[in-house]
Amino acid sequence: MICLVFGKPSTLFNPLFQDIIDEVNSQQSTWKAGHNFAANIDSKYLKHLCGTFLDDPIRKELPVKEEFESVELPDEFDSRVKWGSICPSTKEVRDQGNCGSCWAFGAVEAFTDRICIASNGAKKPHISAENLLACCGFFCGMGCNGGFLGGAWRYFHYTGVVTGGQYNTSAGCQPYEVPACEHHTTGHLKPCAGDTSTPKCAKSCRDGYNVSYSDDKFHTKDKYTISSDQNKIMTEIYTNGPVEGAFTVYADFPNYKSGVYKHTTGSALGGHAIKILGWGVENDTPYWLVANSWNADWGDKGFFKIARGNNECGIEGSITAGHPQ
Repeated sequence: MICLVFGKPSTLFNPLFQDIIDEVNSQQSTWKAGHNFAANIDSKYLKHLCGTFLDDPIRKELPVKEEFESVELPDEFDSRVKWGSICPSTKEVRDQGNCGSCWAFGAVEAFTDRICIASNGAKKPHISAENLLACCGFFCGMGCNGGFLGGAWRYFHYTGVVTGGQYNTSAGCQPYEVPACEHHTTGHLKPCAGDTSTPKCAKSCRDGYNVSYSDDKFHTKDKYTISSDQNKIMTEIYTNGPVEGAFTVYADFPNYKSGVYKHTTGSALGGHAIKILGWGVENDTPYWLVANSWNADWGDKGFFKIARGNNECGIEGSITAGHPQ
Protein backbone atom coordinates (compact mmCIF):
# COMPACT_ATOMS: atom_id res chain seq x y z
CA MET A 1 0.00 0.00 0.00
CA ILE A 2 1.40 3.39 -1.00
CA CYS A 3 -0.08 6.36 0.83
CA LEU A 4 -1.20 8.86 -1.77
CA VAL A 5 -0.31 12.54 -1.53
CA PHE A 6 -2.94 15.07 -2.56
CA GLY A 7 -2.92 18.83 -2.85
CA LYS A 8 0.28 20.86 -2.67
CA PRO A 9 3.70 19.23 -3.14
CA SER A 10 4.57 17.49 0.11
CA THR A 11 8.00 19.12 0.29
CA LEU A 12 6.33 22.44 1.11
CA PHE A 13 5.02 21.20 4.42
CA ASN A 14 6.75 21.31 7.76
CA PRO A 15 4.68 19.10 10.10
CA LEU A 16 4.51 21.89 12.69
CA PHE A 17 3.32 24.65 10.37
CA GLN A 18 -0.24 25.87 9.98
CA ASP A 19 -0.31 25.25 6.22
CA ILE A 20 -0.32 21.46 6.59
CA ILE A 21 -3.20 21.69 9.09
CA ASP A 22 -5.12 23.98 6.74
CA GLU A 23 -4.49 21.64 3.81
CA VAL A 24 -5.90 18.65 5.68
CA ASN A 25 -8.93 20.51 7.00
CA SER A 26 -9.71 22.11 3.62
CA GLN A 27 -10.31 18.71 2.07
CA GLN A 28 -13.37 16.52 2.62
CA SER A 29 -11.36 14.38 4.95
CA THR A 30 -12.30 11.67 7.40
CA TRP A 31 -10.23 13.36 10.11
CA LYS A 32 -9.43 16.74 11.61
CA ALA A 33 -5.98 18.25 12.16
CA GLY A 34 -4.81 20.77 14.74
CA HIS A 35 -1.76 21.80 16.73
CA ASN A 36 -0.51 19.04 19.01
CA PHE A 37 3.15 20.05 19.19
CA ALA A 38 4.68 23.34 20.28
CA ALA A 39 5.78 25.42 17.30
CA ASN A 40 9.34 25.79 18.63
CA ILE A 41 10.01 22.04 18.54
CA ASP A 42 12.39 21.11 15.72
CA SER A 43 10.74 18.84 13.16
CA LYS A 44 13.84 16.61 13.47
CA TYR A 45 12.52 15.78 16.92
CA LEU A 46 9.37 14.30 15.40
CA LYS A 47 11.47 12.09 13.16
CA HIS A 48 13.35 10.94 16.26
CA LEU A 49 10.08 9.83 17.89
CA CYS A 50 9.43 7.57 14.90
CA GLY A 51 11.95 4.97 16.00
CA THR A 52 10.82 1.79 14.28
CA PHE A 53 12.71 0.11 11.44
CA LEU A 54 9.96 -1.11 9.14
CA ASP A 55 12.36 -3.30 7.19
CA ASP A 56 12.61 -5.84 10.01
CA PRO A 57 14.75 -8.91 9.25
CA ILE A 58 14.05 -10.44 12.68
CA ARG A 59 10.29 -10.16 12.27
CA LYS A 60 10.56 -11.91 8.89
CA GLU A 61 12.02 -14.93 10.68
CA LEU A 62 9.09 -15.24 13.11
CA PRO A 63 6.41 -17.80 12.27
CA VAL A 64 3.19 -16.56 10.71
CA LYS A 65 0.17 -17.54 12.78
CA GLU A 66 -2.18 -19.66 10.70
CA GLU A 67 -4.77 -21.07 13.11
CA PHE A 68 -7.38 -18.81 14.72
CA GLU A 69 -10.42 -19.44 16.84
CA SER A 70 -13.74 -19.45 15.03
CA VAL A 71 -15.60 -16.44 16.40
CA GLU A 72 -18.29 -14.07 15.22
CA LEU A 73 -16.63 -10.66 15.03
CA PRO A 74 -18.67 -7.61 16.01
CA ASP A 75 -18.74 -4.48 13.85
CA GLU A 76 -17.03 -2.56 16.65
CA PHE A 77 -14.68 -3.70 19.38
CA ASP A 78 -12.69 -1.90 22.07
CA SER A 79 -10.36 -3.79 24.43
CA ARG A 80 -10.91 -1.06 27.03
CA VAL A 81 -14.60 -1.92 27.12
CA LYS A 82 -14.23 -5.72 27.14
CA TRP A 83 -11.35 -5.97 29.63
CA GLY A 84 -10.87 -2.50 31.12
CA SER A 85 -12.63 -3.30 34.41
CA ILE A 86 -10.16 -6.10 35.21
CA CYS A 87 -7.16 -4.87 33.19
CA PRO A 88 -6.69 -1.09 33.63
CA SER A 89 -3.58 -1.20 31.41
CA THR A 90 -5.85 -1.45 28.35
CA LYS A 91 -6.78 2.20 29.02
CA GLU A 92 -3.24 3.43 29.63
CA VAL A 93 -1.32 5.88 27.43
CA ARG A 94 2.43 5.83 28.03
CA ASP A 95 5.08 8.46 27.24
CA GLN A 96 8.28 7.46 25.45
CA GLY A 97 9.86 10.87 26.18
CA ASN A 98 12.58 12.24 23.92
CA CYS A 99 13.64 8.76 22.75
CA GLY A 100 12.96 6.73 19.61
CA SER A 101 11.65 3.85 21.72
CA CYS A 102 8.20 3.41 20.21
CA TRP A 103 9.23 -0.10 19.09
CA ALA A 104 9.65 -1.02 22.77
CA PHE A 105 6.54 0.77 23.98
CA GLY A 106 4.14 -0.85 21.51
CA ALA A 107 5.55 -4.22 22.54
CA VAL A 108 5.43 -3.83 26.33
CA GLU A 109 1.99 -2.23 26.19
CA ALA A 110 0.51 -5.15 24.26
CA PHE A 111 2.36 -7.72 26.41
CA THR A 112 1.17 -6.03 29.62
CA ASP A 113 -2.44 -6.23 28.45
CA ARG A 114 -2.10 -9.83 27.26
CA ILE A 115 -0.73 -11.11 30.57
CA CYS A 116 -3.69 -9.60 32.42
CA ILE A 117 -6.25 -10.79 29.86
CA ALA A 118 -4.88 -14.34 29.75
CA SER A 119 -5.09 -14.55 33.56
CA ASN A 120 -8.60 -13.03 33.62
CA GLY A 121 -7.29 -10.17 35.70
CA ALA A 122 -5.41 -12.26 38.24
CA LYS A 123 -2.03 -10.93 37.06
CA LYS A 124 -1.56 -7.20 36.52
CA PRO A 125 2.15 -6.59 35.87
CA HIS A 126 3.26 -3.35 34.24
CA ILE A 127 5.94 -4.60 31.83
CA SER A 128 9.02 -2.38 31.78
CA ALA A 129 9.83 -0.38 28.65
CA GLU A 130 13.10 0.53 30.37
CA ASN A 131 14.25 -3.09 30.65
CA LEU A 132 13.45 -3.94 27.03
CA LEU A 133 14.92 -0.69 25.69
CA ALA A 134 18.16 -0.92 27.64
CA CYS A 135 18.88 -4.65 27.65
CA CYS A 136 17.66 -6.18 24.41
CA GLY A 137 20.75 -5.02 22.55
CA PHE A 138 21.70 -6.00 18.99
CA PHE A 139 18.59 -8.04 18.17
CA CYS A 140 16.31 -5.12 19.02
CA GLY A 141 18.26 -2.43 17.18
CA MET A 142 19.74 0.77 18.56
CA GLY A 143 17.74 1.65 21.67
CA CYS A 144 16.65 5.29 21.59
CA ASN A 145 17.80 5.48 17.97
CA GLY A 146 15.31 2.91 16.76
CA GLY A 147 14.49 -0.77 16.93
CA PHE A 148 12.67 -3.82 15.58
CA LEU A 149 9.29 -5.25 16.54
CA GLY A 150 10.51 -8.76 15.83
CA GLY A 151 13.45 -8.29 18.17
CA ALA A 152 11.20 -7.19 21.02
CA TRP A 153 8.93 -10.23 20.88
CA ARG A 154 11.90 -12.54 20.38
CA TYR A 155 13.39 -11.06 23.57
CA PHE A 156 10.13 -11.62 25.48
CA HIS A 157 10.25 -15.28 24.48
CA TYR A 158 13.90 -16.17 25.06
CA THR A 159 15.03 -13.74 27.77
CA GLY A 160 11.96 -12.24 29.38
CA VAL A 161 11.39 -8.76 30.80
CA VAL A 162 10.79 -7.38 34.26
CA THR A 163 8.12 -4.97 35.47
CA GLY A 164 8.46 -1.21 35.65
CA GLY A 165 6.24 1.86 35.76
CA GLN A 166 6.34 5.09 33.84
CA TYR A 167 8.89 7.86 34.41
CA ASN A 168 9.08 9.36 37.90
CA THR A 169 7.31 6.44 39.56
CA SER A 170 8.61 3.74 41.87
CA ALA A 171 6.39 1.06 40.38
CA GLY A 172 7.88 -2.33 39.57
CA CYS A 173 11.46 -3.48 39.19
CA GLN A 174 12.71 -1.00 36.60
CA PRO A 175 10.63 2.16 36.01
CA TYR A 176 11.29 4.16 32.84
CA GLU A 177 14.30 6.47 33.24
CA VAL A 178 13.91 8.70 30.18
CA PRO A 179 12.27 11.90 31.47
CA ALA A 180 8.80 12.81 30.37
CA CYS A 181 8.95 16.14 28.55
CA GLU A 182 6.58 18.55 26.84
CA HIS A 183 6.02 17.39 23.29
CA HIS A 184 2.89 19.44 23.01
CA THR A 185 1.23 22.85 23.32
CA THR A 186 -0.16 22.40 26.82
CA GLY A 187 2.91 23.34 28.86
CA HIS A 188 2.53 20.76 31.66
CA LEU A 189 6.19 19.68 31.51
CA LYS A 190 9.62 21.01 30.62
CA PRO A 191 10.20 21.23 26.84
CA CYS A 192 11.88 18.27 25.14
CA ALA A 193 15.39 19.23 24.08
CA GLY A 194 18.64 17.66 22.92
CA ASP A 195 19.41 14.03 22.21
CA THR A 196 18.58 11.28 24.68
CA SER A 197 21.03 8.44 25.21
CA THR A 198 19.78 4.90 25.60
CA PRO A 199 19.75 3.95 29.31
CA LYS A 200 22.38 1.44 30.43
CA CYS A 201 21.22 -2.12 30.96
CA ALA A 202 20.88 -2.93 34.66
CA LYS A 203 20.30 -6.54 35.61
CA SER A 204 18.95 -5.73 39.02
CA CYS A 205 15.82 -4.14 40.42
CA ARG A 206 15.59 -0.71 42.02
CA ASP A 207 16.39 -0.31 45.69
CA GLY A 208 13.49 -1.27 47.90
CA TYR A 209 11.82 -3.62 45.43
CA ASN A 210 11.24 -6.93 47.21
CA VAL A 211 11.41 -9.30 44.21
CA SER A 212 14.67 -10.41 42.60
CA TYR A 213 15.45 -9.46 39.01
CA SER A 214 15.26 -13.06 37.77
CA ASP A 215 12.05 -13.81 39.65
CA ASP A 216 10.38 -10.66 38.32
CA LYS A 217 10.69 -11.65 34.66
CA PHE A 218 7.77 -12.43 32.38
CA HIS A 219 8.07 -14.47 29.18
CA THR A 220 5.94 -15.36 26.19
CA LYS A 221 5.56 -19.02 25.28
CA ASP A 222 5.76 -18.11 21.59
CA LYS A 223 6.21 -15.21 19.21
CA TYR A 224 4.56 -14.74 15.84
CA THR A 225 3.36 -12.40 13.13
CA ILE A 226 -0.07 -12.14 11.55
CA SER A 227 -0.74 -11.59 7.88
CA SER A 228 -2.32 -8.34 6.70
CA ASP A 229 -5.75 -10.01 6.51
CA GLN A 230 -7.90 -7.71 8.63
CA ASN A 231 -10.20 -10.52 9.79
CA LYS A 232 -7.25 -12.47 11.17
CA ILE A 233 -5.95 -9.36 12.97
CA MET A 234 -9.40 -8.66 14.40
CA THR A 235 -9.80 -12.28 15.54
CA GLU A 236 -6.41 -12.14 17.25
CA ILE A 237 -7.30 -8.96 19.15
CA TYR A 238 -10.78 -10.22 20.03
CA THR A 239 -9.52 -13.53 21.45
CA ASN A 240 -6.09 -12.68 22.92
CA GLY A 241 -5.91 -8.91 23.37
CA PRO A 242 -4.08 -5.98 21.78
CA VAL A 243 -1.23 -6.47 19.31
CA GLU A 244 1.79 -4.42 18.31
CA GLY A 245 1.79 -2.84 14.87
CA ALA A 246 3.78 -0.24 12.95
CA PHE A 247 3.20 2.18 10.11
CA THR A 248 4.85 4.97 8.14
CA VAL A 249 4.32 8.38 9.73
CA TYR A 250 3.85 11.25 7.30
CA ALA A 251 4.08 14.93 8.14
CA ASP A 252 0.32 15.33 8.54
CA PHE A 253 -0.06 12.61 11.20
CA PRO A 254 1.50 14.49 14.18
CA ASN A 255 -1.37 16.98 13.80
CA TYR A 256 -4.12 14.37 14.26
CA LYS A 257 -6.96 15.49 16.52
CA SER A 258 -10.02 13.37 15.74
CA GLY A 259 -11.69 11.15 13.17
CA VAL A 260 -10.22 8.36 11.06
CA TYR A 261 -6.72 9.18 9.89
CA LYS A 262 -5.88 8.76 6.20
CA HIS A 263 -2.64 10.12 4.83
CA THR A 264 -3.53 13.36 3.11
CA THR A 265 -0.34 15.32 2.51
CA GLY A 266 3.28 15.65 3.60
CA SER A 267 6.42 13.56 3.25
CA ALA A 268 7.48 10.55 5.34
CA LEU A 269 9.05 11.12 8.75
CA GLY A 270 9.79 7.50 9.66
CA GLY A 271 8.37 4.25 11.02
CA HIS A 272 6.34 4.25 14.22
CA ALA A 273 5.21 1.36 16.44
CA ILE A 274 1.95 1.39 18.38
CA LYS A 275 -0.60 -0.79 20.18
CA ILE A 276 -3.76 -1.73 18.26
CA LEU A 277 -6.63 -2.43 20.66
CA GLY A 278 -9.81 -2.45 18.61
CA TRP A 279 -11.72 -1.47 15.52
CA GLY A 280 -14.96 0.07 14.32
CA VAL A 281 -16.68 2.16 11.66
CA GLU A 282 -17.06 5.95 11.78
CA ASN A 283 -19.12 7.76 9.14
CA ASP A 284 -18.92 4.67 6.90
CA THR A 285 -15.11 4.54 7.26
CA PRO A 286 -13.68 1.36 8.84
CA TYR A 287 -10.89 2.05 11.35
CA TRP A 288 -8.40 0.55 13.76
CA LEU A 289 -8.38 1.92 17.32
CA VAL A 290 -4.80 2.62 18.38
CA ALA A 291 -2.89 3.77 21.48
CA ASN A 292 0.06 6.09 20.82
CA SER A 293 3.01 6.64 23.20
CA TRP A 294 3.29 10.44 22.97
CA ASN A 295 1.35 10.91 26.25
CA ALA A 296 -2.31 11.73 26.74
CA ASP A 297 -2.02 15.36 25.61
CA TRP A 298 -1.55 14.24 22.00
CA GLY A 299 -4.41 13.51 19.59
CA ASP A 300 -7.59 12.10 21.10
CA LYS A 301 -6.34 11.81 24.69
CA GLY A 302 -3.39 9.79 23.43
CA PHE A 303 -5.38 7.52 21.11
CA PHE A 304 -6.17 7.70 17.40
CA LYS A 305 -8.11 5.93 14.67
CA ILE A 306 -6.60 4.97 11.34
CA ALA A 307 -8.29 3.59 8.22
CA ARG A 308 -8.76 -0.19 8.24
CA GLY A 309 -8.80 -2.72 5.44
CA ASN A 310 -6.47 -1.19 2.83
CA ASN A 311 -3.17 -1.32 4.75
CA GLU A 312 -3.18 2.43 5.25
CA CYS A 313 0.45 3.54 5.55
CA GLY A 314 1.38 -0.10 6.20
CA ILE A 315 -0.65 -0.37 9.43
CA GLU A 316 -1.71 -3.97 8.69
CA GLY A 317 1.69 -5.15 7.47
CA SER A 318 3.71 -5.48 10.70
CA ILE A 319 1.38 -7.10 13.25
CA THR A 320 3.42 -8.92 15.90
CA ALA A 321 2.42 -10.65 19.14
CA GLY A 322 2.82 -13.67 21.41
CA HIS A 323 0.96 -15.61 24.10
CA PRO A 324 2.06 -15.06 27.72
CA GLN A 325 3.80 -18.01 29.36
